[in-house]
Amino acid sequence: MRRLLRVVIISGIALTTVLLVIAGTVIFVVRHSFPTYDGTIELTGLDGDVNVIRDANGIPQVYADTPSDLFAAQGYVHAQDRFFEMDFRRHVTSGRLSELFGPDALETDKFVRTLGWRRVAEKELGLLSPTTRQYLDDYARGVNAYLSTHSGSGLSLEYAVLSLKGTDYHPEPWTAADSLAWLKAMAWDLGGNMDEEMTRTKLLAAFPSRNIESLYPQYPYDRNQPIMPTGTVGKDGKFTTSPITADRAMLTPDLLKSLDSVQKVAKGLPELLGQGDGIGSNSWVVSGDHTTTGKPLLANDPHLGATMPGIWTQIGLHCNNVGKSCPFDVSGFSFSGLPGVVIGHNNAISWGFTNLDPDVQDLYLERIDGNNALYDNKWRPMVTREETFKVAGQDEPVKITVRETRHGPLVSDVGEDQKEVGEQSAKRANYPQAYGVALQWTALTPGRTADALFAINQAQDWPQFRVAAQLFQVPSQNLVYADTDGHIGYQAPGLIPIRKTGRGDWPVPGWDSRYRWTGYIPFDALPTEFDPPDGIIVTANQAVVPHGYKYYLTNDWDYGYRSQQIMDRIKAAGKLDANAMASIQLDTKNKSAEMLVPYLLQIGIEDAFDKQGQDILRNWDFTQPPDSAAAAYFNVVWRNLLDLTFHDQLPEGTWPDGGSRWFEVVHTLLGQPNSTWWDDLRTPQKESRDDILREALVDARTEITQKMAREPANWQWGKLHKLTLTNQTLGKSGIGLVDRLFNRGPYQLGGGTSIVDATSWDASEGYAVTSTPSMRMVVDLSDFDKSRWVNLTGVSGHAFSAHYTDQTELWVKGETLPWAYTKGAVEAARKDALTFTKPES
Repeated sequence: MRRLLRVVIISGIALTTVLLVIAGTVIFVVRHSFPTYDGTIELTGLDGDVNVIRDANGIPQVYADTPSDLFAAQGYVHAQDRFFEMDFRRHVTSGRLSELFGPDALETDKFVRTLGWRRVAEKELGLLSPTTRQYLDDYARGVNAYLSTHSGSGLSLEYAVLSLKGTDYHPEPWTAADSLAWLKAMAWDLGGNMDEEMTRTKLLAAFPSRNIESLYPQYPYDRNQPIMPTGTVGKDGKFTTSPITADRAMLTPDLLKSLDSVQKVAKGLPELLGQGDGIGSNSWVVSGDHTTTGKPLLANDPHLGATMPGIWTQIGLHCNNVGKSCPFDVSGFSFSGLPGVVIGHNNAISWGFTNLDPDVQDLYLERIDGNNALYDNKWRPMVTREETFKVAGQDEPVKITVRETRHGPLVSDVGEDQKEVGEQSAKRANYPQAYGVALQWTALTPGRTADALFAINQAQDWPQFRVAAQLFQVPSQNLVYADTDGHIGYQAPGLIPIRKTGRGDWPVPGWDSRYRWTGYIPFDALPTEFDPPDGIIVTANQAVVPHGYKYYLTNDWDYGYRSQQIMDRIKAAGKLDANAMASIQLDTKNKSAEMLVPYLLQIGIEDAFDKQGQDILRNWDFTQPPDSAAAAYFNVVWRNLLDLTFHDQLPEGTWPDGGSRWFEVVHTLLGQPNSTWWDDLRTPQKESRDDILREALVDARTEITQKMAREPANWQWGKLHKLTLTNQTLGKSGIGLVDRLFNRGPYQLGGGTSIVDATSWDASEGYAVTSTPSMRMVVDLSDFDKSRWVNLTGVSGHAFSAHYTDQTELWVKGETLPWAYTKGAVEAARKDALTFTKPES
């Protein structure tokens, strides 16, 4: 027994030792990449010392004597906190994901390489001002200084996990083009209607055009105010405040198959870039007439895909002595991989963005013969180039040939079988009439958006802000402005095409020059407003201009439910402060419910069990906090209603997502109780509006009982409407342990689609959150230190760092952090301090 006991004890000690070693190894690997926030680090190329002060949430404020030192330090700090995210982003934008993740990423790489984001970014370098180019190089120098002393798991935990797969990968040095390419990704995220063009085309193959028009209703100007209630282009060419059909014969099965292939690959990109369904934003500004301080307040919360880490990272960039030689004193939200601040404020002005979303993408159907495309009755050679892909796990590289017509890249070549489809189409015709699909897009023209970002960071007043905005070519945004002198303003910038024929709603014949772009809307003719009489500017992706505007921007507006609710809240609020502005950002009123519930309550339901659901909608205030039983039931009804009304008639892939367009579609149909859309073709009888409303109520009662509880008192919207913050790469590995390393959640949320608190969900898929306010900020122009901000996640991209999700719980609760800006406030909030010094010679 003694001998056995000794063996057991020794074995236990050995096992414990092994477990401790394993645990210690795991802890070491996890913590190995945690950056140094204190002390002194030598950084080559500095003109003087640079100080980085971080608060309790790790948010860095950088102080330097020169812009060169400032941006080099920002590059180092971004690399400290988020290098894997930066590296992943440049692999996305250069079409090189398959180098890291193997064949599964190859189709996405082919699509991005066909578009040529990286090639355009490289061309843009030559157009930028020398100072902007220098800032980009300085930033790259800081990133590379960090890379020179860190590698593998010392850079990020993701590299350690990738090495377990046998991936032999070492990051390349950072370059200026790596930074610029991310602007192309954002332009793709936020600009154009290519997906809608393809969807309309597929619908046209199945329905008369009048049926499709009913699914794309006009903007409700009578109910939801546009950004500019009045305004036109005058004789001087300046903006002042005061249906095309498609050729059904072109819709061949081969074309539709080609569009399906393109659409499938294109739809995979937004998720990689941090975009989700229901993308949009809120930003508004009020003058001092509406505030407790007599100075403006500006709010912004961009709605993007919920990723881990979040798409933004906070930073302050401060010249020790602000002047002509060092003009930066700016704080706000930045993109890792890009120098400067994208949204925020400096010492004189503040600005916010929402997506203008003009139609800057057109699909052209091309008649092709080999590497020639027909144009005005002549065969013209296409530009071709070969692209080579290294694929992890494969010895041989993959090569493709990219073809470009005068309009742009032939995106129909992306699908593996598209070339064969085109050849077969040509054989069936007496002349070459294979339809390729080319994309013309403003972002594929090299521009100077990077110049605009640095100019906005330095602008001191409205004229300087507008000069900067004129350089902001893509993506076109609604720019909202306020300054410390009490002024507020709005500017729409960007390259927005003027078409000789048509509006870009449908793919058009690429062989016919009548469909060409003839130029761009002049900057002075773009919508703008300065100090409006009512002292309020609200932008939430709604229509920008009234009917009388001279130029075509788009028909794909958000339908204005969020913007009108914000406007109504402001007008009812009296005098506002930063907390009152923040409370508007959290508004959860569902204006679709306000429209639909009266109809639902008129439906007769005899069964007591089913009627319990309907009864819970009585006396509901239409708000959607996470604990709301009425919101839970209504949203299940809404999803069932969309299914019963449209799934039987629309092709899969075009089913309603439940956003503001579908609010408006259903709003119209409620007044047409015998519309053919109400009839469920899956049943022998003919249904009317009330039949479908009744079935939606009953089916929802069954579904919510199965998903949640029998008793309505136990229903909660947040139990259905959950957010999981998912790492865009390894968080989707399908390996439970790996997913748990990087993902966080689920979190139960309120809000919903096309609600001010825009936690969107896709009704064709389920109730899970697909996009969120990616950050929230309120800037107080009376005292910047009284401003508030919060990020969806923390500043760190390192799993298990204290700053990985330290802002998430605040965000979920609708709370914000103090936004220290002045040196005194930053010092008062200091937790860590790091100094960069010149190496000793």
